[in-house]
Amino acid sequence: MTNIIRQPYLDKIEQAFGKDIIIVLTGQRRIGKSYLLRQLREQKAQDPSNNVIFVDKEKKEYDDIRDYRDLNRYIDEHRVAGKVNYILIDEIQDIAEFERTVRSYREEPDTEIVITGSNSMMLSGELATLIGGRYREIYVQALSYEEFLTFHGLTDGDDSLALYINFGGLPGLQKTGLDENDVREYQQDVLSTVLLKDVIMRNKIRNPVFLENLTSFLADNTGKIISANSISKYMRGLGQSITSTAVINYLRALSESYVIHRVNRYDIHGKRLFDSNAKYYFEDHGIRNCLGGGRREGDIEKVMENVVYNELVRRGYDVCVGQLQAAEIDFVCSRPSGQRVYVQVAYIIADEGTREREFGNLRAINDNYPKYVISMTPLVTRNDDEGIIHLNLRKFLKEGLN
Repeated sequence: MTNIIRQPYLDKIEQAFGKDIIIVLTGQRRIGKSYLLRQLREQKAQDPSNNVIFVDKEKKEYDDIRDYRDLNRYIDEHRVAGKVNYILIDEIQDIAEFERTVRSYREEPDTEIVITGSNSMMLSGELATLIGGRYREIYVQALSYEEFLTFHGLTDGDDSLALYINFGGLPGLQKTGLDENDVREYQQDVLSTVLLKDVIMRNKIRNPVFLENLTSFLADNTGKIISANSISKYMRGLGQSITSTAVINYLRALSESYVIHRVNRYDIHGKRLFDSNAKYYFEDHGIRNCLGGGRREGDIEKVMENVVYNELVRRGYDVCVGQLQAAEIDFVCSRPSGQRVYVQVAYIIADEGTREREFGNLRAINDNYPKYVISMTPLVTRNDDEGIIHLNLRKFLKEGLN
């Protein structure tokens, strides 16, 4: 099997070395963080002036490393004076009080630390407090469309895009192949592992049945504005009594494990974020499809929105859902530089009514920031419609908005 390198992530890691910071690879379990860490280990081990200390908490040989004392002991046993020591630790959240270790060794000379974690709380709790912001987070996402082509040896085309839209971007699909039954079995296994290890066990979830139903509900309502109260009412209709507070806690736990991403609403006219209600998108749209029942008619726009959202994040945008009085703008995208763009997503612009809805909402925005409609309309690649750019989805996934 071809050893495929996700070079952009390795480049980000390399750029962070030598700056006296801890490098943290975050993202959903089975998204490729461990693979990146092993590639980094192989690269650094080729230089005799380096010493690599590698710990993979998902392997039984490291079961004895349970807390920071065990980890300190292991590192000390393997450190080599006079070399650059690369401390690489996979799934570090499984080691109790690991923060003490990384804080201590960060201050050692000729030492670089790269850790991975499958829960965002590791950056908002003790780690951030103890190291005072001296870390660089590198968020690892599911495969992009171009990475999907490379991993599966495919050429760019409508058939390949259809496979990507259907199956998503888990790197492990390279081993299973793209047979639908094998893909769905693998995706279900990944989701079950994430829910058990990063949601249920970590958060001491007492109602795993509701958690599974909630995840399926989110898959069925991807791209819709939902609230904790509406979910609570829906579940009561199914005979499950659950409070809005409990729903909020479960949604937070799913978000912290990177299974889903909460996207807040932004008032375009009032230039403020709304606190209540939001949209939710899946880290991997293939898992969403697995939960949603595969190729259901009418789901294509949900999946397209999910694909576009993830690609916008991959290209460096902070993304919100736009609210303009009664109208909705799918995505308001901004960068720290002040750059902003508006994006609408539609399956096919087939008639004047659809065109007016998608383009009309954008024209109602009274500013000069760039505006885009992304669709799969045949024969459209990149057209300018009175200042609004109409982009083909495949072109967007390969080239971005530019």
